[in-house]
Amino acid sequence: MNVGILYSRIRKDEKLLLNELRERDHEVTKIDVRKQTFDISEAPAEFADLDIVVDRCLATSRSLYATQFFEAYGIPVVNSHETADICADKVKNSLALEKAGVPTPATKVAFTKETAMEAIEDFGYPCVLKPVVGSWGRLMAKIDSKSAAEAILEHKATLGHYEHKVFYVQEFVEKPGRDIRVLAVDGEPIAAMVRSSDHWITNAAKGAETDVFDLDDDALDLVEKASDAVGGGLLGVDLMETGDSYTVHEVNHTVEFKALDEAVETDVAGTVVDWLEQKAKAADPELEVSA
Repeated sequence: MNVGILYSRIRKDEKLLLNELRERDHEVTKIDVRKQTFDISEAPAEFADLDIVVDRCLATSRSLYATQFFEAYGIPVVNSHETADICADKVKNSLALEKAGVPTPATKVAFTKETAMEAIEDFGYPCVLKPVVGSWGRLMAKIDSKSAAEAILEHKATLGHYEHKVFYVQEFVEKPGRDIRVLAVDGEPIAAMVRSSDHWITNAAKGAETDVFDLDDDALDLVEKASDAVGGGLLGVDLMETGDSYTVHEVNHTVEFKALDEAVETDVAGTVVDWLEQKAKAADPELEVSA
């Protein structure tokens, strides 16, 4: 099969996928979105033979537009534009999880400093303020006092982009110094790891230590429900332990998995490519995908 890799920078994650695809003798078409143009009426000629496209864009805006174009061209893309749109926005993410009955941290959204302060005071201290769009734990703030809240809200309100004027306030969840990242395909886990840190942000990009994690039945059920809630696909489902249960705080659509690959014995890239072959075959039953 011919797999399009949509990217703006080739990281270790993309290299793992590229190596696995080439080892199976699949053709790979690398599509650098910084150099590509998209026509609203017809697909560029270089897309003619693509069987499936994998979105690995770093920029959310590029991901959202590019996936929409590929769907308009009738080319299967993972993840879908619908899934990308939900996962890229924390408000839409939280609404989807809540609607599906997936336990997720209590969240309030406000559009002015005054109403945001009311939400913060309702939660009490500490609570968490997050950007509606963002990754790698950037621009997240744990608010421990009213004075800190006032300063952070003032700072965000004066930033230029409208997204900073959407105040996403969330309860602070006491967790045991770690959270859980699950890589799943259409709700079926490939592998899972814990990310542990002394810092309240337990993110591998922030230097958290990683180790393999065995999912119990409750976690497996939540991963499936969370995946379904956002439309399925190749996803990173993030859970936090809350006593004898879990809460799902986020589902990621252009998920990174290099840290997971190093933490577990599972052939992560190989399993992802197995799934891509199945998706391409489902879209075109006559397609030959065996290497």
